[in-house]
Amino acid sequence: MKLFIIIGAINAFLAVALGAFGAHGLEGKVEPKYLEIWKTGVTYQMFHATGLLIIGILLGKLPATSLLSWSGWLMLIGIILFSGSLYVLTLTKISVLGAITPLGGVSFLAAWVLLIIAAVKYL
Repeated sequence: MKLFIIIGAINAFLAVALGAFGAHGLEGKVEPKYLEIWKTGVTYQMFHATGLLIIGILLGKLPATSLLSWSGWLMLIGIILFSGSLYVLTLTKISVLGAITPLGGVSFLAAWVLLIIAAVKYL
């Protein structure tokens, strides 16, 4: 419970910091196309940081279940792969990194499915 709340809060903090860096530090330094890619990474990181916080709270209220734990870990993996690849793509313009992004997306989707299953089973 506590771990996912901490991980979620750290990711929310990082999303705000990276969003500010993108808006102020990258504007005029990278093409608008890449700035939009950066914003997408920040947006998905914040959405899933919130998901991690929700998972942490649910772990404190529901019976212990690996469904929620796996959901949390998959959200973290998704943030690293999806948002992380978009950040690196923006800074390096190495387009092959875009091939990693869908793996993060699949991690996000699997995490939400596990959360749905846990909700159906335990709420």
